[in-house]
Amino acid sequence: MFQGETAITVDDKGRLAVPTAYRDLVARECGNRLVITYNPFEAGSLYLYPEQVWQRVRDDVNKLPSTQRAHRNLQLKLVGAASPVELDGNGRISIPASHRSAVGIEKKAVLLGMGEKFELWSEQAHHAQIRQTLTDDDLSAHMLELRL
Repeated sequence: MFQGETAITVDDKGRLAVPTAYRDLVARECGNRLVITYNPFEAGSLYLYPEQVWQRVRDDVNKLPSTQRAHRNLQLKLVGAASPVELDGNGRISIPASHRSAVGIEKKAVLLGMGEKFELWSEQAHHAQIRQTLTDDDLSAHMLELRL
């Protein structure tokens, strides 16, 4: 559904314009509604899910027993921090100040289409992530089967 990398500017009110290439898709497939939450696996980024995809993710995460610390941490970061956002008439969404502050998103950010969801990265965290290279020790059996 979503793919690609777009440099994004966040205005003083914490709004960003969804790239025009995605606006029709978000309107048609998502009813202009997305859910924003923390990326629990990497610092410096947020997840933006279409509402229907989010509902499945939320339900799956909430089924995990919250008595285990890792499950509870995942539930806190994904479900507890989830906030619905809706595209306005200009194709913009407002990113909550708490989310922007927690991941270091200021004026410049990077929006990545990652299939069923978007990832919104602070510019600095995205650059740091891209500069990291995979070593032989990082390669899983699944990755070795890929024909890149």
